[in-house]
Amino acid sequence: MIGSMEHEVAHVSSAEVIRNIAAILDRVERRAEVIVERDMRPVARLQPAPRPGRLLSKCIALAKAHEAEKGTVPTLDDEFGRDLEEIIAGRRDALESRWN
Repeated sequence: MIGSMEHEVAHVSSAEVIRNIAAILDRVERRAEVIVERDMRPVARLQPAPRPGRLLSKCIALAKAHEAEKGTVPTLDDEFGRDLEEIIAGRRDALESRWN
């Protein structure tokens, strides 16, 4: 297995994929890339599906660009915090179950 700063890349045989597809899909879901090999040759690549939405780093970069262009700092409305707490509360069970 070869690791990288961006994401894990694993090389597995086609036989291992057949035996352990659930575990391999779990790894892919955790953002790993899996190269499937037959006779030591790559034949397929499993990679995570694109996630919807925008990365926080991208949002921050856009806010800074807006501030530079318009001269005003973007501000969050009063409902933003409540919305965020609701989102986190709704996802808490899903997030915690992965660590059990």
